[in-house]
Amino acid sequence: MPDTADHFLLICETCKGGPSVGSMRDMLANRLPKGFAIRAIDCMAGCDRPATVGFQANNKAQYLFGDIQTAQDIDALAQFAEQYRQSPDGWTNATDRPRPLLTKTLSRMPRIAQEAPS
Repeated sequence: MPDTADHFLLICETCKGGPSVGSMRDMLANRLPKGFAIRAIDCMAGCDRPATVGFQANNKAQYLFGDIQTAQDIDALAQFAEQYRQSPDGWTNATDRPRPLLTKTLSRMPRIAQEAPS
């Protein structure tokens, strides 16, 4: 995991179904843009749609995807990581995301705006 990571791909380690954290880490580790780290996370409440994966960065929208099952889904996550990295606020439209993720978006949380000190 890079010391300078400022973007994170979160993989639920309690999901039952879909690829394991270890296999997803292996499939994604060398395909993520510079500055990304992979973190295994306890339950992200996507239990009905395993496996769940999230994207997180400071001052950016956050995403949770579910039903990650296939190599095509993993490819789409790697593509989305690049898109997410390049977006200044993390905001993407569903139709702009890689097609396999179109119906797999469980949530998009808006960024928390950092207020300037008074």
